[in-house]
Amino acid sequence: MRIKTNIFIPEKIKVGFQKRDNTYTKKLAYVIYFDQKGKLRKETSWNGWRDKSIQDLDFANQPTSGFVLNKKVGDYVSHWNHRQAYVRVYDPRDFEFEITVENLLFILENTNSIKGKGLEGDFIYGWDGKELVLIPTSSPDYIELSQFNKLIHEKKHVKSKDLVFGGTYKTKDNDEWIYMGRFDYHTTKWNRSEKQGESGYYTDVNKGKHYFFAKESKNYEGKAYLQLLKLKSLGDKFIDIVSTDPVENYAAMFELLECMTEYSPYDKTKDEYVQYTLETLINKVQSEKYWGWSVYLERSENGTARIKKSNNDDGKYVIIVQERIKDNGYWGSVHYHNRDKTIFEGTLTEIYTHYKPMFRDKYLVNGKLYQKGE
Repeated sequence: MRIKTNIFIPEKIKVGFQKRDNTYTKKLAYVIYFDQKGKLRKETSWNGWRDKSIQDLDFANQPTSGFVLNKKVGDYVSHWNHRQAYVRVYDPRDFEFEITVENLLFILENTNSIKGKGLEGDFIYGWDGKELVLIPTSSPDYIELSQFNKLIHEKKHVKSKDLVFGGTYKTKDNDEWIYMGRFDYHTTKWNRSEKQGESGYYTDVNKGKHYFFAKESKNYEGKAYLQLLKLKSLGDKFIDIVSTDPVENYAAMFELLECMTEYSPYDKTKDEYVQYTLETLINKVQSEKYWGWSVYLERSENGTARIKKSNNDDGKYVIIVQERIKDNGYWGSVHYHNRDKTIFEGTLTEIYTHYKPMFRDKYLVNGKLYQKGE
């Protein structure tokens, strides 16, 4: 079990208290921290929780020994409220606080808990987002986390003059990105149609010059794709130069970038409508048993239809199109809805011969194939 490598380890922590009879010290602590800019994080919720009659304390967040496990708390349901399970831990600076069960399992994988003596070794506080994490310095992750946090606390940031095409750079989230270049960043805007009953449409929006960074990732199906990070300015996003040597696959990554709408917008005037082969059409239609396979019967984005097996179960198939119906509502209002309309029934060979079904390939302004329709 490993913990995240982007956990923040502050240089200073602040501790507030509530009176609790079921603790060693008769008080429970809520620990928060100062970030690398000296700002106290989670201060509002901390102030709302703590007993202000008990003096809060500041500590340097340095490796410390003498932590002791107390007991599990939470993990119950009261009406609609579920209290997540936590584990109480005694800090040798004379207060108790709570960690998650997952944090405890990580600790026990990397050190021992000795009865009467507590946890072996030194520990330090860290934060995974809003969640406090107690980190044993004996864990392999600690060395990597220490190096990462050293960069954060040095407050050094990568500047535009440091960027090299294909170079690798580390963010303050401990992610590594490849610099692709500075280009116009394109996105889209939805426009409502001014004509009643007609659907809206998208138009291109040029957001101006952005720094493009990328890394190869995989989607839920395990297919590779290019993940993008677009920044108007670098700010303090990057904290380290991993390497200025261009990655070996930079050219291949750039080819993928050229086929993305963020780099070059979609141009529907370049659409190509390509007729299916009979063999491909049969395979596609038979693979989609429920909704039916979508095709184009005309060389127009509105020329869509579905081909699906006939309900008669006689080996025949039907072509279904969407028919737009106008309804007159109350007070003279007009509404539209779509309904299925069957325009042909026959074998797939007959459908292929009479209608010549097509798929649509989409291209970008730069001429690169954006979406294969087949």
